[in-house]
Amino acid sequence: MTQNQDMPVSNWNVPNVLTVIRIILVPVYIVVLFMGPHELSWRLAATAVFTVAMLTDLADGHIARKYNLVTDFGKLWDPFADKALTGAAFICLSILQELPWWITIIILVREWGITWVRAAIKKYGVVMAANKGGKAKTVTQTIALILFNIGLVFLPGPVQVIAWILMLAALILTVVTGIDYLRAARKVRRDAHSAA
Repeated sequence: MTQNQDMPVSNWNVPNVLTVIRIILVPVYIVVLFMGPHELSWRLAATAVFTVAMLTDLADGHIARKYNLVTDFGKLWDPFADKALTGAAFICLSILQELPWWITIIILVREWGITWVRAAIKKYGVVMAANKGGKAKTVTQTIALILFNIGLVFLPGPVQVIAWILMLAALILTVVTGIDYLRAARKVRRDAHSAA
């Protein structure tokens, strides 16, 4: 092992700071969005806050892995920050009646449910990492939410269609990948019980 690997990683590092910034940006995003939900300038400002927050998610994971800065704090709070941000966006858009509540409910039940399943599976010594489907789901959700945050009424007709296609694709990917995670979790649990 190298000296860097022998030394414990401090929680005071760039990835964790980015995670904290993302958590702080959640209420900022909500306030900005509701300051002028029917005005393009406020919608663009809210979209900018949301986009910057999502970019911190992309950056913190990359930096943590590249420079071996993975910490227990990051493992706990990074997923929470992600779910808080996207969850706030889905809920806010539904409150504004721009996104049906049934879409928001299905997605949030899946997101928080799988987060709970991942935590429960850890007792078997297995960490369920995001698979390709899960990453595709996150990207699709993010792009769809960015378009919806701008406000469909401010978008040209063809872009509105694209936004809805992406949102429905995100919904399908969310459900399908959720089922995949449940199958994987059941296999982990079954294997653990068989070994015992």
